[in-house]
Amino acid sequence: SVAYLLPFIEADKREGDSKKQGTILLATVKGDVHDIGKNIVGVVLACNNYEVIDLGVMVPANKILEEAKRVDADIIGLSGLITPSLDEMVHVASEMERLGFEVPLLIGGATTSLTHSAVKIDPTYKNPVVHVLDASRAVTVAENLLNKETRGKYLTELKERYDKVREQHYGRREAEPLLSFKKACENKEKCDWSQSVTQKPSFLGRKVFDNIDLHEIIPFIDWSPFFQTWELPGLYPKIFENPKFGSEAKKLFDEAQVILKEFADSKLLQAKAVIGFWAASGEGEDIQLYTDDKREKAFSTLHMLRQQMVRETGLPNICLSDFVAPKNSGVNDYIGAFAVTTGHGLEIILEKYHKDHDDYHSILAKALADRLAEALAEYMHKKVRTELWPYATEESLSTEQLIREKYQGIRPAPGYPACPDHTEKTELWSLLNADKEVGITLTESFAMWPASSVSGWYFSHPKSRYFGVGKLGKDQVEDYARRKGISLGEAERWLSPYLYYNP
Repeated sequence: SVAYLLPFIEADKREGDSKKQGTILLATVKGDVHDIGKNIVGVVLACNNYEVIDLGVMVPANKILEEAKRVDADIIGLSGLITPSLDEMVHVASEMERLGFEVPLLIGGATTSLTHSAVKIDPTYKNPVVHVLDASRAVTVAENLLNKETRGKYLTELKERYDKVREQHYGRREAEPLLSFKKACENKEKCDWSQSVTQKPSFLGRKVFDNIDLHEIIPFIDWSPFFQTWELPGLYPKIFENPKFGSEAKKLFDEAQVILKEFADSKLLQAKAVIGFWAASGEGEDIQLYTDDKREKAFSTLHMLRQQMVRETGLPNICLSDFVAPKNSGVNDYIGAFAVTTGHGLEIILEKYHKDHDDYHSILAKALADRLAEALAEYMHKKVRTELWPYATEESLSTEQLIREKYQGIRPAPGYPACPDHTEKTELWSLLNADKEVGITLTESFAMWPASSVSGWYFSHPKSRYFGVGKLGKDQVEDYARRKGISLGEAERWLSPYLYYNP
């Protein structure tokens, strides 16, 4: 519908029959490559007669602000998915303040929040900073900011809301004390290694899987996040029964099947994976890696973080290293790593849609490529558990059970709740040689390119499970910086969303 309407909208503009509501400049910040949500916002705003200028992804602050001045933007919108983007948004806001900007700043993306906007960004920029929760609210926000009649009341209510959020944020921190790092370590997950039997992988080192057939991957797709991308809440397949938008969800799903078949049959979209296994031992909060079972000298160290929140009696303060046998246990244990992508070839597909002004199918293709990447991670994990590191050869699970992760073992990713430091991908890439083997590179903020990529670690222990480290005390961050051999300031920079204190 957007492609159909664009010529008429442009004709109206040329004839002067249509007055634009305002000029809005959008950009995914430096180091970040994700833009599906931003693209949806842009389409929604354009259909409501706003002139939208989208600078794309990985856009540095100076380019955003230079272009905003050049086009005389009425609003600047920033998007980001990974946690380092939160600090980059603060930097853009501080630059706007330094350079005397007065236009409103919109903040959006998966890792952003009302709390981060109120606590970190709003105090940096004296003019309006608005967190936009989803695309459906972008038009209302823009109207309230640019309409002289509604602006005053809207900004007063916004200030009151931010003051309340800041008060709750700092009050909650005082009400939820942390354990000392020492006490958290004493309350680690206790695994009885004397009763443990570990399975050795079928090989040590790395192995590449190229040109994986998409037809094999498609059954592993978790469809619920796909609908959430389009802001259709609900779980698949029950979402089709929703009286309000079930029919639209089914229509979207059916169109996605057509695109998926084209992807699989044409082989334009390529699926690649590299995985690796190494002998390992858990030592404190570190995991030491060895080239063989002699374990004479570690050649690599993975640095993990431990929960410090006060737990209920009997619950441990977990660290991922707890799930790997210590060297002195006498147990030969292992750890795996992976990087997969379904993003190669996507740009050629998108180029065709862009030429046709087909925003809908462009966004649909990106969303499906992302779903395929997650499905490939699920597909490879099953292959690991049952064949390559065969500790679960008797596994027999339905697709629904796989999606609900009812199997033994986990695959946590650097940058996410169990191991939130994105810089640990440096070691992951060194181990897998992922840039050369499967063509996945890291941006300066450690986002993966192509964007439709997934990476992480493999843990096999029956007790291993997903968790969030939560807030971190300065005592642990200091210890973490020491272990990694970096400054405290650098550690605080990459862990900033998780700090319990103000550095």
